[in-house]
Amino acid sequence: MDQTIARTPPIQPDTLAGRRAVVTGGASGIGAACVRALAAAGARVTVCDLDGDAARTLAAEVGGAAWAVDLSDTAALEELDEASGVHEADILVNSAGIQRVAPLHEFDPEAWRLMHRLMVESPFLLIRAALPGMYQRGFGRILNISSVHGLRASPFKSAYVAAKHALEGLSKVTALEGAEHGVTSNCLNPAYVRTPLVEKQIADQARIHSIDEDQVIEQIMLTESAVKRLVEPEEVASLATWLASDAAGMVTGTSYAIDGGWSAS
Repeated sequence: MDQTIARTPPIQPDTLAGRRAVVTGGASGIGAACVRALAAAGARVTVCDLDGDAARTLAAEVGGAAWAVDLSDTAALEELDEASGVHEADILVNSAGIQRVAPLHEFDPEAWRLMHRLMVESPFLLIRAALPGMYQRGFGRILNISSVHGLRASPFKSAYVAAKHALEGLSKVTALEGAEHGVTSNCLNPAYVRTPLVEKQIADQARIHSIDEDQVIEQIMLTESAVKRLVEPEEVASLATWLASDAAGMVTGTSYAIDGGWSAS
């Protein structure tokens, strides 16, 4: 079967001209792809990441700004300074995330809490900080990088599945509250994306299931997907760019599956 990846149309360089964006987890993986795509469409992008050097390198590449921050330190996010760029953001992409894989009865409670601080509390606090400015300007785009695991569950991923389901609910409430102010909020729900986060999962899944790493993708990751390949980060970024545009003004409170048919069954 031909597995050629369909290429998306070229991004128009002025689609997001004049818009300001903040992308968390922006120095690698899906976040980095979103940074490049939004910048290519004309947005001024702040690259937010724990790895400050990587954030500054990518920011220099796209002509944006860098914000080095530990988003799991949620107490520090309750009062943000101007360096974050969040108060002025027209587009907020919540992409930062981590994964831990373990059976429920063996799951480290602190790791569980860490994942929820990073993937539920920090998006809430960043949305909270961004909304007043968006409301004042009459425009805003909240893009939450969820997962097919925000729609479906898998064993050994209690913290991740619970966090992504919570993010789905947060996104929908944001959509309802923001509608009258020109603010939309949507989730993007990819299956396994070719990123460092997934590469780490391959090793974890191989250990848990006692199989070789080269068997994990075929026997575990792609079992539920009709399209038998990993998602490319650029495919997620392409959808994010459209959702951030004026053309998507009537699209809100939704969850867009990019899962090769996983959630169709």
